[in-house]
Amino acid sequence: MLSKTMGLILADHHRIHLSELNQPRALAAMPFGGRYRIIDFTLSNMVNSGIKQVGVIALSAYKSLMDHLGTGASWDLDRMQQGLYLLPPYINAASIGDDSDLTGLLDFFSGSTQQTVVICDANIVMNYTFEEMVRQFNEGNQDILALYNRDGNQFGSPVISLDLDRRGFVRDVMIDALEIPSQRSFLGAIVVSRDLITSIIAEAIARGQTDFSLERILKMYTQYRIRGYEYKGKSLRINSVAGYFNASMRLLDSEFRQALFNEDTPIYTKVKNAAPAVYEHGSGVTNALCSDGCRIYGDVRNSILFRNVMVAKHATVENCVIFQDVQISEGAHLSNVILDKDCVVRMGVKLQGHPDYPVVIRKGAIV
Repeated sequence: MLSKTMGLILADHHRIHLSELNQPRALAAMPFGGRYRIIDFTLSNMVNSGIKQVGVIALSAYKSLMDHLGTGASWDLDRMQQGLYLLPPYINAASIGDDSDLTGLLDFFSGSTQQTVVICDANIVMNYTFEEMVRQFNEGNQDILALYNRDGNQFGSPVISLDLDRRGFVRDVMIDALEIPSQRSFLGAIVVSRDLITSIIAEAIARGQTDFSLERILKMYTQYRIRGYEYKGKSLRINSVAGYFNASMRLLDSEFRQALFNEDTPIYTKVKNAAPAVYEHGSGVTNALCSDGCRIYGDVRNSILFRNVMVAKHATVENCVIFQDVQISEGAHLSNVILDKDCVVRMGVKLQGHPDYPVVIRKGAIV
């Protein structure tokens, strides 16, 4: 267990924007899989690894994220010592370039006694413990260990391609290259010593820099020894609206779902008690994930329904992702649609999208 390791999750990504879906929320707070948020996977991975001190930092729209995380009790991080830390944004919209923007992050690292740090982006969905990666870091001769897999560019932009030498050290980093140098794609996680990351942040503050991202750290491969560490398990990248939609649809594959939700390393989330889903007489549900509180009178196929969704009689929902508290009225027909929370679909409305271009309806809309 990683008792001498601390974690940091970057809840936003400056290259990833999910249209109207993440305007009211940070990327890490995006609902996923019927009852989770994207951050649940990275946070659970850290907790399952034995990491007991985790910081979370978001740049904007973090109210939903803070409400979800709370004190960290759902992840056993509500502790007298260590635990969950919600860090202030390091970019202040009113004063871009203020040298003090990164000081909260610097204080988080400087005030800890852990010697090793795991830093993760929040757009990766996987079930993984960092114990072996940290062990490799402690036994190796590198400054930074970067996680990658061989996805290439199949998940779309942004793609951070790593070119490694024969010893596994990074010799080039390319972002969204027309011709990627290899199939090795950075998987949004690094392991670094606390002393080095503190030094990097302190130097950034001294130079008046406000950018702190894993992408920027990887670009320091000429300055520090950065070595790659390959991950061979299943993972999903949330890089775009289409990427989010297709990643959600992958959960309907029972084999993939079982690999992602391993009972030995459970994915924790904030629990909201509700009555079980009700499938009324005459309804038809095929290959769907329907969460607590749903009431199904119509037909649901190949879809994911979050809590308290109501599908009326003679309504059809196919290949859709429906967020919580949505009402779909009688006779409506939805295909390849993402409905944000609190939406209402009126009687007889037809919405037709494409798997690569799903229709996105913003939060609280009436259509």
